[in-house]
Amino acid sequence: MRFISIIITLKTFLFLTVLALLWGCKSAVILPSKKPTQNIELNDLTKAIAKNQLRYKKFRSRVKATYNDGKRKQQIMVNMRIENSKSIWMSATMLVPIAKVLITPDKVSFYEKFQRTFFEGDISFLNKQFNTDFEFKDLQSLLMGMPLSDLKKGNWERISHPKYYLLVPKSKDLAFRPTYFFDPNTFLLKEQRFLVPGTQQSLTVKYLNHQRLEGEMIPGEVQISLFDGKDLKTVTLVYNRIEFPSRMSLPFDIPEGYKPIEL
Repeated sequence: MRFISIIITLKTFLFLTVLALLWGCKSAVILPSKKPTQNIELNDLTKAIAKNQLRYKKFRSRVKATYNDGKRKQQIMVNMRIENSKSIWMSATMLVPIAKVLITPDKVSFYEKFQRTFFEGDISFLNKQFNTDFEFKDLQSLLMGMPLSDLKKGNWERISHPKYYLLVPKSKDLAFRPTYFFDPNTFLLKEQRFLVPGTQQSLTVKYLNHQRLEGEMIPGEVQISLFDGKDLKTVTLVYNRIEFPSRMSLPFDIPEGYKPIEL
């Protein structure tokens, strides 16, 4: 495979993932059930959801990342490490290491070995490119199966659905309108959708094959689908060898001689 195809794959994976970020007490009333309970208080529902959200300090996984735009399908392996609220580190390989990415609340950095180039900038470069406003924590939430919105804030309403608890914001004046799908048995997020009002553009993130680790439930697969009104692009992330390590290194040093690029 030509190196330019690999670079396109890496950049597409990164940008599709980050694009999604733009759309940013125990309950005794609601018990797990196979079908949603109809007569419930919204406050009790959000408490049950919050109680069952993932809690972790460090996360590590080997990820099979597949990109598909209907014309080509490409796959790379990514070693991903996340330190909650601090950093996201990724090392992409195709038999040999080909690129590294480090994202912190203040900075986005990556370099690739084929053309010997690198990029360094703050997250605002993505906000400027997409005319949006998001934070580092949103990317973590996207990757770890948590809603991008804080359901304890703002005004929400429930839409009737035979299979899921569906929550949407009451406000119609939003640049990106989210819809959240929660499993009535586990209260885990199964899907989050983001629509751009007045357009056909949408982004959908599905969380499949949840697995339990140290008492926490983690999605085993994340499916990211972006529709721009004409074309559909998808990135599928399959998590393997999932761990909550007590210690974890995030090695990242841009090699000497690499040339800076602008995005």
